[in-house]
Parts: sequence; structure tokens; C-alpha cells
Amino acid sequence: MIMLTRISGSRFVLNADLIERVDATPDTVVTLVDGKKYVVLEDLLEVVAAVRRHRGEIIACSRLVEDELADADVAHRAAAASHLSPVTPLHGEV
Repeated sequence: MIMLTRISGSRFVLNADLIERVDATPDTVVTLVDGKKYVVLEDLLEVVAAVRRHRGEIIACSRLVEDELADADVAHRAAAASHLSPVTPLHGEV
């Protein structure tokens, strides 16, 4: 979600994944995939930067989740391994 400002000055949050295009005509017009349009105070490059930040945050959060899952898996394996009996070689094996 990105925060934008309507021409009237009111702020709103928009799902960046629904943006089809952004035009500067000279006002900035954000067109969604369903055809709905929003005229905003932010210029074209500010909208693009907001979308990039938003997507970057998603990637960063997904890496944190992956790291947490990997840490949990290691902890789970360590706990499971502590319940196993030691391996004893068969007679005559080295």
C-alpha cells in the first residue's frame, strides 16, 4: 500500500499492485487495472518511488520470514536429533 494525496488535499492509501499506469498530463493521474483513475498531488516520479519502496519492503519482509523459518527448522531438527539414540557400529565394522 502506498500513501497518496488527492488534489483536494485528503490523504488515502492505494494498493500499489492495482496500478496499471501513471500519467503526467500535467496533473498526475494514477489509473488502476479496473479503469478507475485518481488525480494526485505527487508527481510521477514520487509515485514510482513510493511503489518501489513498497515492493522493496515486501522483499525485505519476505527474506526475514524465510530466515525465521530456516532458524525454526534448524531448531526443530536439533531438538529431534537430541531424542535419537547414538549410533553404535556393528561388530567388525569400523
